[in-house]
Amino acid sequence: MLAMIERAGGAPVRIPPGHMLIDGKWCEAADGRTITVYDPATEDKIAEIAAGSADDIGRAVDAAQRCFESTLWQKMRPIDRGRLLEKLAILIERDADELARLETLDNGKPYFVSRNVDMQFAIDALRYYGGWASKVNGEYITLSPLFDDGGTYRAYTDRRPVGVVGGITPWNFPLGQAIQKIAPAIAFGCTIVLKPSEEASLTTLRLGELILEAGLPDGAVNIVTGYGQEAGQALVDHPKVRKIAFTGSTATGQRILQASARHMKRVTLELGGKSPTIILADADLDKAIPGAANAIFPNSGQVCTAGSRLFIEASVFDEVSAGVARIASELRLGSGFDPDTQLGPLISARQIERVSALVASGLDEGAVPLCGAARNGQKGYFYQPTVLTGGRAGMRIAREEVFGPVVIAMPINDLRQIKSLANDTEFGLGASIWTRDLNKAHLLAAEIDAGTVWINTHNVLDTSMPFGGVKLSGLGREFGTEVVHAYTEPRAVCMRLESDGFITG
Repeated sequence: MLAMIERAGGAPVRIPPGHMLIDGKWCEAADGRTITVYDPATEDKIAEIAAGSADDIGRAVDAAQRCFESTLWQKMRPIDRGRLLEKLAILIERDADELARLETLDNGKPYFVSRNVDMQFAIDALRYYGGWASKVNGEYITLSPLFDDGGTYRAYTDRRPVGVVGGITPWNFPLGQAIQKIAPAIAFGCTIVLKPSEEASLTTLRLGELILEAGLPDGAVNIVTGYGQEAGQALVDHPKVRKIAFTGSTATGQRILQASARHMKRVTLELGGKSPTIILADADLDKAIPGAANAIFPNSGQVCTAGSRLFIEASVFDEVSAGVARIASELRLGSGFDPDTQLGPLISARQIERVSALVASGLDEGAVPLCGAARNGQKGYFYQPTVLTGGRAGMRIAREEVFGPVVIAMPINDLRQIKSLANDTEFGLGASIWTRDLNKAHLLAAEIDAGTVWINTHNVLDTSMPFGGVKLSGLGREFGTEVVHAYTEPRAVCMRLESDGFITG
């Protein structure tokens, strides 16, 4: 039975049991420990989930390895793996309203965002990867032997799944991130152990029930909840895990990369960002101003590509910064179940303390708030959308990822500064350029160190477009054709043929 929690103005929210999915069965943590789950909008307790340990990770990895090596999995046609993902997409589509309510309760984001963004992304991603399952190809290679030994050579490659994948997901887009790891792993013939964030695991657990309903083989997908320093570390350290797919902080990604070297695991690391939004004087300001606001404030700024550094050409600096501040000050904060809410809470007390501390450091260093710069209310983890000016590139607030609804605006006094200003960061995940001059747009895009550069838009993601970062924003790419290389590896086959005299001429 699923527990129910009533939320004003909407249907009851169904809470899945906080058990883990291992080898197709639900189970408690081996040592019986649990983690308390809180509603970030009210700070009320809403559930208990299992606190998985190294023992639980070990059982899950063994199950994933057995499934991977099984005849059933090895002989399954790629097109049938795709059908399993399509069936899962249909089930999420069927239960999208329920899943969106659960996502809003657990994460805090507005229901209309959970329903129309998070659920749709999950459905689309499953269908995208389901189509990919039957389209992985090797290549024929023409050889040039070093010497003629009388033989004829033929060589080709095929792409083989890497094996058991360890997926570790964050709390800002819980269901979408779970699908982002699970779907390519299954599509390309891997199996997976998923460790969701302990701060937002409920939709991933509900997804586990749908995975069983969809008919995926036991052990193909395993879900172990728990703390990162225990369950997450055990997953990274396990010798049977051949790849880690991680989305989260740069500091954690660095530790994962270091630990993965021991067993030479493949890694895909999508890490932090400090993305610049660049607005030139010739931009359409009626679009650029709300565009800059939309680059930073959605999901309460808890987006890895959030445009948290706003560079504005000096002649329009006051107009643009004031316009962004006006939009920020008018945003309505509240419960995600209130249809008038535009921004929900931050995820946790720890996160609101971090955001508050970084803003305070900016004010201490001379930044001036045009709006916000304070917690909103006494209950729930709400932080006011904040626009700071008077910033300098060396400030903590201009260099560290805030992961909250905070942007620091700085003027561009000389267009020749743009490259150095935009690239003066350890991160390189995203950037956007706002201008009517396509010549400037393309020349600037080529100068910016970022995995994705948007022109006259920001935060447009699509599963057909490779996504990832440079510098401290990560390694590898998800989405698009690049994802094939992340979950498969090539095997070369070389054969020597002899004519035996029956071929002449």
